[in-house]
Amino acid sequence: MELPVAQFPDVQANKPQIPINLTRVGVTGVKKLVEIKRKDKRPIVLISTFEIFVDLPSDRKGANLSRNFEAIDEVLEKAINMPVYEIEELCSDVARNLLGRHEYATRSEVRMKSEYVVKRESPSTKMQCQEVVDIFAEAIATRPNEEDIDVKKLIGAEVVGMTACPCAQEIMRDNAKAALRELGVDLETVINFLNKVPMATHNQRGRGIISLEVSGDIQISLDTIIEIIENSMSSSIVELLKRADEALVVERAHKNPKFVEDCVRTMAKKVVSEFIHVPDDAIVTIKQINEESIHRHNAFAERVALLGELREEIENN
Repeated sequence: MELPVAQFPDVQANKPQIPINLTRVGVTGVKKLVEIKRKDKRPIVLISTFEIFVDLPSDRKGANLSRNFEAIDEVLEKAINMPVYEIEELCSDVARNLLGRHEYATRSEVRMKSEYVVKRESPSTKMQCQEVVDIFAEAIATRPNEEDIDVKKLIGAEVVGMTACPCAQEIMRDNAKAALRELGVDLETVINFLNKVPMATHNQRGRGIISLEVSGDIQISLDTIIEIIENSMSSSIVELLKRADEALVVERAHKNPKFVEDCVRTMAKKVVSEFIHVPDDAIVTIKQINEESIHRHNAFAERVALLGELREEIENN
């Protein structure tokens, strides 16, 4: 005897009491394992957190949220058999899949965040260690008509380093010059000493952030973004340091003092020089946040621009 199949009403398809469009409806905090392939290297397994959204028209009470889970699971299952090299491409695939499952939606958005482990070595003793950086990717898919789907994708990273304050260092330099002169040291020796030995100043733990938003099949190297951020502060930092390494990191930072604005401008110049293949209409976002050591506040600087605008500014100046 066959049991009767219960037909449940599609409540989400009902008309809401307040018929207005909603920009984003979806799920957040979805954790998944993502395996990223690398040529001639072992794959990287990331524990990633996803946010998944679609827009909702005014004539629908709710979105079918279970389809969001189905979309991401389907794409990740395909990734087991097909190589995935970029996390932004993974987000792009999920965003396309969402529009295929939500026939009423005209826009989908997928965000992914993860921790990425990179290998580093201490600057003096050359000990091998691991550093963790935050990486993120986004994809926005839009459906201008029934047949076409346009996708914009974004890739970025946030890296921690250190900066040394130029202003306080200049004050300490003047104090040292005056003290040495009072001790009878001749001016030429004082100048040679100050040029060789960097003066004390207060430091900040800096957090640099770069993201690039592109369309089409343009590929952005995540490792290049990380290297640009690391090399744009007074000094990179390393988890494992012996005394000789500590001395070298401190000296390197104090020989390269930078304001928060300097870090953003350095990153901008390096982005222009490193990403020659990226078109002018790519949107670049660059941020630097310095956590002050002698103030209660933090210092912040940001530049958002088309890559073509940055190229023109740097070339003309």
